[in-house]
Amino acid sequence: MSIREFKKDNLNVCIFNTREEMGKKAAHDVVIRIQKLLLKNDEINMVFAAAPSQNEFLDALVNAEGIDWERINAFHLDEYIGLPDEAPQRFGNFLKNKLFSRVKFKSVNYLNGNAEDIEEECQRYEKMLKEHPIDIACIGIGENGHIAFNDPPVADFNDERMVKQVTLDEKCRNQQVHDGCFKSIDEVPKQALTLTVPAIFASKYIYCMVPGETKAKAVKDALEGDIAETCPASILRKHANAVLYLDKDSASLI
Repeated sequence: MSIREFKKDNLNVCIFNTREEMGKKAAHDVVIRIQKLLLKNDEINMVFAAAPSQNEFLDALVNAEGIDWERINAFHLDEYIGLPDEAPQRFGNFLKNKLFSRVKFKSVNYLNGNAEDIEEECQRYEKMLKEHPIDIACIGIGENGHIAFNDPPVADFNDERMVKQVTLDEKCRNQQVHDGCFKSIDEVPKQALTLTVPAIFASKYIYCMVPGETKAKAVKDALEGDIAETCPASILRKHANAVLYLDKDSASLI
C-alpha cells in the first residue's frame, strides 16, 4: 500500500516504503491495464526500460498471473552502440535475462547497437514502431532526469524522429557506474540509440518506476521544476495517462 499519493498536473504519483512494494504495485497496475486492453484488441505493444531500477517491477511482472503474453509485442527503449553482442550491459541482453526469455511474447523486437549502418537501424526500428503503436511504456528516470537515453543536452520535446543516435552526457554515463553495470566510466559507451521523447510520449499509457536515493534530485526536478528539456522527465506531467511510482528514498526531496 502506498504511503502517499498525489497528482502533479496530469501525472499521478504514488510513494511506497520500499522498492519491493513499489515494484509489486506497479506490476499489478500494468497487469490490469494489459488485461483491459486485450479485451478490446487482438494484440498490444509494450516497450520496456532496461536498468537495475526496474528489477523489482520486472520480477513481479514475470511472476504475475493472468497475462496472455502471446498477444503482446515487446520493444525496448534504448541500446548502447559498440558493446560486444554478448555483453551483459547491453540492454537487449538485460531484458532478455529479466523478461524476454522468461515469458513467451508474440514478438520481441531488439534495437541493434552494433548494426553496420546505425541510421538504417534507426529507420528500421522507427518503421516497426509506426506499424505497432505503443500501448504501454514501462520506463524509468535517470539521475540527470533523462527518459530512455534522452539526456538534457539531446532531449527534444518536438523531435521529428522516433529513434535516433545520441551522445551520452557524463552524468548519464556515471550513473551506469553507480548502478554497478560498469567498473569505471571509461568502460561506458559514449554513443547510444534511443527512442525519442515524442516516441515515448505517444504511448497510450506510461508507467514510470523510479526507486533509490540517487534519483531524488531528478524526481524533485521532474515534479517541481519547469516542464522543459533541462529535465526531460518533466514532460510526464503533460501525459493524459501516466503514473510515477517512487519509494521513500527517491521521494525524499518532495
